[in-house]
Amino acid sequence: MPTQKIKRGYRKTRYILYKETLVDFRENFWAFIGSFVGIGIIAFLQSRQLPQSDVVYLIGSFGASSVLVYGVIQSPLAQPRNLIGGHLVSALVGVTVQQVVPDILWLTAPLAVSFAIVLMQYTKTLHPPGGATALIAVTGSAEIKNLGYWYVLSPVLTGALILLVVALVFNNLTMKRHYPNHKRHVHLKTRIHQAFRDKFLSK
Repeated sequence: MPTQKIKRGYRKTRYILYKETLVDFRENFWAFIGSFVGIGIIAFLQSRQLPQSDVVYLIGSFGASSVLVYGVIQSPLAQPRNLIGGHLVSALVGVTVQQVVPDILWLTAPLAVSFAIVLMQYTKTLHPPGGATALIAVTGSAEIKNLGYWYVLSPVLTGALILLVVALVFNNLTMKRHYPNHKRHVHLKTRIHQAFRDKFLSK
């Protein structure tokens, strides 16, 4: 029995490594389009509303989130619960640490990231870019720190929701891409596409 498990694990690992070596230009295309639109919308809001001020809306962790929600959409860490929950939990942690222990960088930075990781694990919302969201709350500019808990709502929640809405649209435009990666969603999407084909393409 242990030998069968080892062989099964070996075959699965080999298959995953093999898939990683393949280049799927359609996947690359949709990943580019999705990330371009998602980050583009946030950047547009930044340029229109705060053209002369610090970059508040376009925080760095959104770039990392884009890699997951547009480029690795099957990952458990890229799912909507993780995207929204991970950023929210981490932002709350980061702001709280900044409020309680301000201006002690050697303490606030590791506390923010470490607490964010643990709380994301506890709430099952693990999203690696969340660590950066927490870190930005304690290492960002004075303008970001002055936002206090507003940082949680904007830019964090606003930006994460924009990325999610764009991901829901562009990650589902083809039958090969499914987001969220949940059996019920995949089944529903398949039925909708089938109904569409039966109604319009069979005539």
